[in-house]
Amino acid sequence: MSAPRATARLQLHAGFTLDDACAQVDYYANLGVSHLYLSPITRARAGSTHGYDVIDHAVVNPELGGEPALLRLAHAGRARGLGLIADIVPNHMAAHPSNAWWRDVLAHGPASAWSRYFDIDWESPTPALRGKVLLPVLPEPYGVSLERGVVRLHWDADGSVAELDVSGQRYPVAAASLPRGAEPQAWLREHDPAQPAGRRRLHELLERQHYRLAWWRTAPDQINWRRFFEISELVGVRVEEEAVFDAVHALVLRLYAQGVLDGLRVDHIDGLASPGAYLRSLSRSLADAGANRLAPLQQARPYLVVEKILAQDEALDPRWQTDGTTGYDFMDQAGALLHAPQAETTLRTFWEALTDDPRPPREQLRAARMRMLDRHFPAERQALVRSLEHLAVQDERTRDWSANAIDRVLTAWLAAFPVYRTYAEDQGSNAADVHWRAIATAGAAASLDAREGSADAMLLAQIDLWLDGASSSVDVQAALRRFQQLTPPLAAKALEDTLFYRYGPLLSRNEVGASPDGFSLSADDFHALCASRARTHPRAMLATATHDHKRGEDIRARLAALTEMPERWLQAASGWIDALPPGPTRADRYMLIQTLVGAWPPEWDVDQVEREPDALREWIGRIGQWQLKALREAKLHTSWTDPAPAYETAAQETLAYLIDDAQGRQLLAGIAAFARRLAPAGMVNSYSQTLLRNTLPGVPDLYQGTELWDFSLVDPDNRRPVDYGLRASLLGESSGDLDMNLSAAAWRKGQVKQALIHRLLTARQRLPGPFVEGDCVRVHAEGPQAAHALAVLRRHEGQHALIIASRLCALPLAGYASDDSAGARAFWADTVLRLPGDGPRPSLHDALTGRRLRTAADGVLPLAEVLRDAPAALCLSG
Repeated sequence: MSAPRATARLQLHAGFTLDDACAQVDYYANLGVSHLYLSPITRARAGSTHGYDVIDHAVVNPELGGEPALLRLAHAGRARGLGLIADIVPNHMAAHPSNAWWRDVLAHGPASAWSRYFDIDWESPTPALRGKVLLPVLPEPYGVSLERGVVRLHWDADGSVAELDVSGQRYPVAAASLPRGAEPQAWLREHDPAQPAGRRRLHELLERQHYRLAWWRTAPDQINWRRFFEISELVGVRVEEEAVFDAVHALVLRLYAQGVLDGLRVDHIDGLASPGAYLRSLSRSLADAGANRLAPLQQARPYLVVEKILAQDEALDPRWQTDGTTGYDFMDQAGALLHAPQAETTLRTFWEALTDDPRPPREQLRAARMRMLDRHFPAERQALVRSLEHLAVQDERTRDWSANAIDRVLTAWLAAFPVYRTYAEDQGSNAADVHWRAIATAGAAASLDAREGSADAMLLAQIDLWLDGASSSVDVQAALRRFQQLTPPLAAKALEDTLFYRYGPLLSRNEVGASPDGFSLSADDFHALCASRARTHPRAMLATATHDHKRGEDIRARLAALTEMPERWLQAASGWIDALPPGPTRADRYMLIQTLVGAWPPEWDVDQVEREPDALREWIGRIGQWQLKALREAKLHTSWTDPAPAYETAAQETLAYLIDDAQGRQLLAGIAAFARRLAPAGMVNSYSQTLLRNTLPGVPDLYQGTELWDFSLVDPDNRRPVDYGLRASLLGESSGDLDMNLSAAAWRKGQVKQALIHRLLTARQRLPGPFVEGDCVRVHAEGPQAAHALAVLRRHEGQHALIIASRLCALPLAGYASDDSAGARAFWADTVLRLPGDGPRPSLHDALTGRRLRTAADGVLPLAEVLRDAPAALCLSG
């Protein structure tokens, strides 16, 4: 089986099983995809909608149809030339009693055969937790929960097994805490929490368990095991241990050896203790397994990509044995390319006035990090402090540093840390680690006002030395591991799940993989990044939509068009802000307005407000779901841990005003009219973005359903069911003349996007050389609109692919999407491309329409001719 040419990500769950995926094999094969890229297939908690809460790595999830269904999918895929890639979860499992490993740990404590499989601190400094696991599962404080009967003992039907029932969830009871020969019913009466004596005896029995039941709010302060981010339902796995690695990967390695899977996507690589060592082990294991694949399924090497968020100016560690990332970096770059840089100051000035907060975004991010360290990750922070204090007392030169001093300086250092983590393994740090630590040290020194030679400056230098990874000391390595597994959740929760919900000059730049101070990207910088990817990771995924995105790719593309008219946009938005009920802050109202404008369905007319009230009410309900999540993630006026009912009600009433009040409906109609006028420009941006994803160096990844317009919001909205019947029907229609697919109706319903994807993937299949191995040469435009054309020539052994996209001109090109292609084409008058002079001039044809294109003898190609019917093009030769 060849390497992936193009992938399609499918979200599997009980409502969309492996057999349901099998039913769509023909559709995806006809579309041009080469591999289906599956969300986790291993057994997850019952009812899981995402699969990341794994309870058994050795079994294909029965809720998905089990291994027989996976084999049916693989067989059907092979018959149509499709392979399978699976998402794996080596970092964590569900901390749930249905997880047999976890249940055994709860039953036997440190003596469990699985106790070393999980990242648990059995030597907690808290006496009550030594040798125990904290279980923060109680809805109220421990004593109150006992009094209210939340915790009860239970015997199974035949009286052979005693369990603890906590709000309907069953936990094991240690055998040593059970009296021999006890009569079950009498024993249960003796421990009845409804009676004071029974409650006392129940408490005494609970104290003899290998876990300590606790109020869910205690987790941030007391947790003694590594969580996934701050989710206490997911426990960290020590996959760096050989036995754990083997147990976690046995199934997927067998499936790879059998040719069922062709590659893997590794979830949350930054959560692992040693990502580089892990990838080496996984690559070796895949290579060994691959030696057993049947000849027709042999691969030169397995496909292996990692979920990794790269900061600006950060590159993937060159030591890693991987094909690259899953594409968040490209999603950010493609989005930034479509944002006009001159709008940034205007939009940010408006936002600062709206919030009365002049702090630059980096300072606001530091504040969000401080909050996370103080209120969300105090247990993890204090564990790292204790590790460093332990190091300090072992050396006469550092023993005077107290825990308090270390905590204060370390917190400032962590708050200033600029990337997800360092990768200090294999004989210490690399140059990138040194660079990022230096930035953190400088930032911490500034926030602490630590002048050179001061005590704080000395301690900062010492922390940097302790955590540089050079020492092989067991204690130093333990501290390093705590540090490197704390900064990834800190980075993600502070930026993606806090700042991006409270900072909103333009929400299209608040996306996974983006930076708060990375508003736009020049064509030169974008091309340099693409060329670098071609050199280092030509098989990395290219994504513009994922299961994790904050808003759909076409919402972002529409909002990007606002940067071409910022003053006009802000004038309209200001009026709407003032017209909305004043319950939510002006900033929250502005973010709501951006969402309404960005997500208004393009097929809806303005009178949708009156014409189809039920559909409108359903859509507003989705907006409300986003709004509640956004407000709670922002943590300014309400939060998940401390909801503010009054503020949340005011936000809900704002949405109700738009559909239940006559003036509100009139206001919504005005917003909808603006969105309708903006929609064609957004489609123009989307068209260019789609072309770039499917032609530039890398493997294009299509998130399920987004081959039509993607106006989804943050999960779970972006995981709604996909209408495959509609997509298959539209694809059948699109197989003919592209002119039909370029009508205004085809643009509105997204058929033009699907047709573009189909033709681009077909071109990659028929002429793979330039896309797989071709170089990446910038082609410059000349003429009045030269700055608005991005052109790249990819060449390989006489085959050529000329990629042309428009940027920062969606408004004047909106006619392409609204039955005025002649008017849009006029924009390109007197603007040409000049093809490189090295080598023979290729004879080009338009891969989308089949038209032959005439290139002048001097290599000049008129853009008005190339972009006759659409805002982007792929021209091929060879």
